[in-house]
Amino acid sequence: MENKYQKVKDGLKEDIISGKYQVDEKLPTESELMKQYSVSRYTVRRAVGDLESDHFIYRIQGGGMFVQDWHKDWSTPTDTKLIGVITTHIADYIFPNIISGIDQVVSKAGYSILISNTHNMHDKERKSLINMLDSKVAGLIIEPTQSALPNPNEDLYQEIKDDELPTLFINAHYPQLAFPYVDTDDLTAEQNMMRYLFDLGHKSILGIFQVDDIQGVYRMNGFVRAYQEHPEYSYLSNIIMYQSGETSDKIYERINGYLQQTEAPTAIVCYNDQLAIHVIDYLKSKGVRVPEDISVTGFDNYQIGEYFTPSLTTMNHEKERMGADAAETIIKLLNHDKVDNITYQPEIVKRNSAVRPSSTD
Repeated sequence: MENKYQKVKDGLKEDIISGKYQVDEKLPTESELMKQYSVSRYTVRRAVGDLESDHFIYRIQGGGMFVQDWHKDWSTPTDTKLIGVITTHIADYIFPNIISGIDQVVSKAGYSILISNTHNMHDKERKSLINMLDSKVAGLIIEPTQSALPNPNEDLYQEIKDDELPTLFINAHYPQLAFPYVDTDDLTAEQNMMRYLFDLGHKSILGIFQVDDIQGVYRMNGFVRAYQEHPEYSYLSNIIMYQSGETSDKIYERINGYLQQTEAPTAIVCYNDQLAIHVIDYLKSKGVRVPEDISVTGFDNYQIGEYFTPSLTTMNHEKERMGADAAETIIKLLNHDKVDNITYQPEIVKRNSAVRPSSTD
């Protein structure tokens, strides 16, 4: 079945070749083409962009679109190939490693990457997607934005699907969108971290999870499931939920409230290492010793955590491998090869921030 983008492209091209529109004749506007083909602006822009690259169309700033002299030999010795990479962040935390893994693989295949970030905000995700479509990328590697919440950009993703643009999700995926993905079994990983803490003798544990990302929801579910395995002290479980953009002070206030309880937590599991490091700093500022008074764990194996004091117990994250696997998968999609989803099973990285509690029953 012909997709919408191809229908517009082929229709315009046929009109030009058949002589319906002569060389240098003005073409219908984007709005007119949208109405003619019953498609969105982004579909029209992609189709027109391809025809412009193929030298069937040229534009005049403020004047519209015109028929190019398509009989002329416009061939060039080079063909730029771009893969768009959209992440929630770029310059910090685990993302440089992921992007490096992507770049190493796609560059060997003759592609370059165009990078954008959303700061985990849907409006910025929309702008990133539009910019990628306008740049006529050959494929997309995307880390979903606020993946646990309803997505207002599903119309764009539907356009991407209709246009059959090779697309892949990393770190998480939108369940309602049938694109392949490379992610982590966050639920089982957090459940295993909890089992490790239980084995050390911890019973009262506080979990802090970012719940607008599906990774955080799955990790929170792993926390809950681990306690379900121990109903005899599941009443000692406590959870703090927060969303991206929420101030740290609010989280610290809630932590402090739990520390004042009679059966205060002897361990805190955090959504990721970045949060865990901030929590440890906060506890130190309150005179709480880590791990002597309270153990703290993270998730993602952030490089700084190894050199932090105390070194951070965490779950591993296949950063460079994820990038490389994502890149190899997108290359397969570009070659119309069959691909499978990839889900990693992280292992615990045991360091000094989690130890046996000073007093156990």
